[in-house]
Amino acid sequence: MFKLKDYQNDSVFVRNYNTNYIIHSEAPVYMKFKITILCENSVGPLSGTLGEHGFSALIEPAEGAPLLFDTGQGLTLVHNARRMNRDLSLVRQVVISHGHYDHAGGLKPLLGQCGPKHVSCHPSVFNSRYRIKDNGECFPIGMPASRDELEAAGASFDLSTEFRSIAPGIHLTGEVPRVTDFETGDHGLYGDCCGREPDATPDDQSLLLESGTGLVLILGCCHAGLINTLEHVAVMTGRRDVTAIVGGTHLGFCSQQQIEKTIVELKLRGIKKLAASHCTGFAASARLSRELPKAFQVAMVGYTLEV
Repeated sequence: MFKLKDYQNDSVFVRNYNTNYIIHSEAPVYMKFKITILCENSVGPLSGTLGEHGFSALIEPAEGAPLLFDTGQGLTLVHNARRMNRDLSLVRQVVISHGHYDHAGGLKPLLGQCGPKHVSCHPSVFNSRYRIKDNGECFPIGMPASRDELEAAGASFDLSTEFRSIAPGIHLTGEVPRVTDFETGDHGLYGDCCGREPDATPDDQSLLLESGTGLVLILGCCHAGLINTLEHVAVMTGRRDVTAIVGGTHLGFCSQQQIEKTIVELKLRGIKKLAASHCTGFAASARLSRELPKAFQVAMVGYTLEV
């Protein structure tokens, strides 16, 4: 057994190594949340908002300070927030899902314009990252600012690989084990430009909200795989009532087999809302819309979900 402290009241999570389950010793914290997409590849009907290849979602609990999940590239975050009358200076905590420029590039501009922030992420978030195309062309896709630069700008980092609570009713999945046989990840990602160090993106993590209607999963890119992430949530919470999923599923970069098996699993799990965006891609989105017509939505800039 080992124990994890709960953020809110120091109650204890207990994990049994034989079952790998974490059981909360007290009743779950149920809260109401508003989720708003601030950065995404496409924009909704709200006039004046801008799109970029990236992702950021603002999480506003009914009580307490808002939290920012990812920051996009940094081209549209502050602009879109202002257009939607969201004051990012009120955000105290930022979560970075993984260390790619389109999710973490907006952190430095955010700090410069909206003040110091507490930043939760995986220790590997600062690793060197590159994409190598089929023609051999290599270009960097990692964090555009170094840790020293970000700390000088006002970031204080909380680095962990573990599943953990970061606010009442809000949890980070931590590093997600790769347990399915069909979620093989994104090919062409490396830690160097020579292709000698494949990058499995171990820092990929997602946000989990405990709402009164069930668990809500917020994804960045989900490099770990959507079903791997859902299984990890089930193992760590002992619950399988994820009712809503919002964010990038990375199915736009995956094989047809992975898309097919993911759809089968989603149907079996009874997901009521799948608001996909960013790296889901047009083809995968069309397929998800056809197979899950009641659940599927496109989460563009301005998309809002209250749970």
